[in-house]
Amino acid sequence: MASEDPQLAVRNLCVDYVTDVGPVRAVDNVSFEIGRGEIFGLAGESGCGKSTVAFAVTRLTKPPATIAGGEVLLGGENVLDFTGRRLQQYRWGEVSMVFQSAMNALNPVLNLEEQFRDVLQTHTRLTRRQARLRAQELLELVDIHPNRLRDYPHQFSGGMRQRLVIAIALALNPKLIIMDEPTTALDVVVQREILQKIHALKEEFGFSILFITHDLSLMVEFTDRIGVMYAGQIIESAPSLAVLEKPLHPYTEGLRNSFPSLTAPKQRLTGIPGSPLNLREVPPGCRFQARCPQAFDACFREPTVLADVEPGHYSRCHLHTRAHEQPSPEIFQRERVG
Repeated sequence: MASEDPQLAVRNLCVDYVTDVGPVRAVDNVSFEIGRGEIFGLAGESGCGKSTVAFAVTRLTKPPATIAGGEVLLGGENVLDFTGRRLQQYRWGEVSMVFQSAMNALNPVLNLEEQFRDVLQTHTRLTRRQARLRAQELLELVDIHPNRLRDYPHQFSGGMRQRLVIAIALALNPKLIIMDEPTTALDVVVQREILQKIHALKEEFGFSILFITHDLSLMVEFTDRIGVMYAGQIIESAPSLAVLEKPLHPYTEGLRNSFPSLTAPKQRLTGIPGSPLNLREVPPGCRFQARCPQAFDACFREPTVLADVEPGHYSRCHLHTRAHEQPSPEIFQRERVG
């Protein structure tokens, strides 16, 4: 998963949630790198830890969540050590975020000019007039007419609000933009327009993107590499096309088979049985064991490791690290969840 010149390097990141029964680890030793100008995706079901990773990287984690360990490296500096003015410079100046719900990310009682000015004057010494001119430039970048600066969020469509949030994220020319489900609740035509605009802006300004979604088909089309998360861990990482054409982990294969192909013959879609793992009750062995149709003895006894199965293609699965063992007939006869 190494990049020759990473824009961001996450090393063994751990995030806990404090509960009445003690800390629950929602992100467990997650590591990945994002190269300069690269689009790296995090995929997985809701609750697998994708957004928790994003909030940790941007230092927006708040109680009951707490960063329990690891490093987030930007240009050799550990972001987790930033405080005060350095942390303020990092947020939005070096890494910005497009949040999951555009309507919630925009303040409904402030017009656009006030919201752009809030970002620009908090982080720069621009005058009111300079901030207005910069806001007009940003609106033009996302194909919204500058004369709409005095309008309020409710006066825009869902797709336009999403573009407004992207424009605000671009305000200080960050090195990395984190996009958490940026096309949620948009129809497929608007989704494509938004992604095309994001890609064009990335090519123009050269920033990197951490793209988060549960839609694997959308991610394969848009990203360069993908990390698939399950129960707080990355269970597969590879170039996007390899994830689509040759997934190694049974969970990734289940995600791929759960959406229809536009070109392949019609076939019945198959979901992944059962429910995501309760992180308060993490079993020994593989975390996907209760839902996996290929589980065997080692899966129930020994923890998995993220192994380099093929060049650049990693998988956290005993099918690859313990391939010499034969599945036990008793395991296949066990009653499975769902």
